[in-house]
Amino acid sequence: MRIVAGTAKGTRLQMVSGNHVRPTPDRVKESLFSILGPFFTGGWVLDLFAGTGSLGLEALSRGMEKGILIDQSRTSCKTIRDNVKRCRMSDQVEVYCQNARVALQRLAQRKLKFDLIFLDPPYDQPLLVPTITFISNSDLLADEGIIVAEHQSRRELPVVIETLTAYRRLNYGETAVTLYRQHERG
Repeated sequence: MRIVAGTAKGTRLQMVSGNHVRPTPDRVKESLFSILGPFFTGGWVLDLFAGTGSLGLEALSRGMEKGILIDQSRTSCKTIRDNVKRCRMSDQVEVYCQNARVALQRLAQRKLKFDLIFLDPPYDQPLLVPTITFISNSDLLADEGIIVAEHQSRRELPVVIETLTAYRRLNYGETAVTLYRQHERG
């Protein structure tokens, strides 16, 4: 697993030991970022259920300004911190080892808004819809922001969740990604 493009292109990322983390394959990452926009001009990225931090670090390498990477596993957080150092992004990244709900509440208290939010929770836990609902109700997504929700391809997510609408679904074998943004205005 590596950073595909940008300032940290080619940096090999450390994997999390054990089998509780399912990293997003490089081919999926490349395809996803070609759709999201190959490069960014600033903004904040949130990688929730970050695992190795691969998606958040890729976004930062491609031009996002600041990132917050969160996972509740201590092993994952150690790996994320190591990967942040490997990418030389310590000044751009905050890493939190917390439950997703607690972390989101703290981010909402800080009144942060994210331009890009990656959600890749364990497939066997029903966390996506409640997490997206909380993000919407807490106004954590910037007006033009995008939520990238990774899930099993056999699972269908709702088209509308609170103020957000799914506008695209991408399938990669057993993995699917659903993209959400704020409802169209007017």
